Amino acid sequence: SSHLQKKRRAATARRQHLKSAMLQLAVSEIEKETAAKEVEKQNYLAEHCPPLSLPGSMQELQELCKKLHAKIDSVDEERYDTEVKLQKTTKELEDLNQKLFDLRGKFKRPPLRRVRMSADAMLRALLGAKHKVNMDLRANLKQVKKEDTEKEKDLRDVGDWRKNIEEKSGMEGRKKMFEAGE
Repeated sequence: SSHLQKKRRAATARRQHLKSAMLQLAVSEIEKETAAKEVEKQNYLAEHCPPLSLPGSMQELQELCKKLHAKIDSVDEERYDTEVKLQKTTKELEDLNQKLFDLRGKFKRPPLRRVRMSADAMLRALLGAKHKVNMDLRANLKQVKKEDTEKEKDLRDVGDWRKNIEEKSGMEGRKKMFEAGE
């Protein structure tokens, strides 16, 4: 087991050494890049901004001011256009990154639990307060059945009127009616 520990320590030390080497390389690359950008900036300024020589007369000064104002306006427009392009490119980049992310399938579906839920509860969850329909079909069926039997009984009672009259005729009939509370 001590042999294994030595191996692990060696691997860890190697990893640490590689990390520090990579960091040093990155730092030197950043320094080079910064220096190159500075040189590029100086070259650009030398090319686009020649040293200013102030003319002697008032009229020449006014002309220079007009030229400078015009230059400022055009540079401002350029800056604005560049900013808009940058925003557009940034947005496109974000969209592409999102597509990449989606394509890689980084989004893990959460494990779904099975939930026993009645149709009523489901509709209530989906529709919230708008849900008023009662989906308990058995209850509806029972209600319909009861109503039907009531109607059928009424129809039976009314349908056979001779039987009805015979039942209610005489003292026996009157007694039945009295007991039924009619």
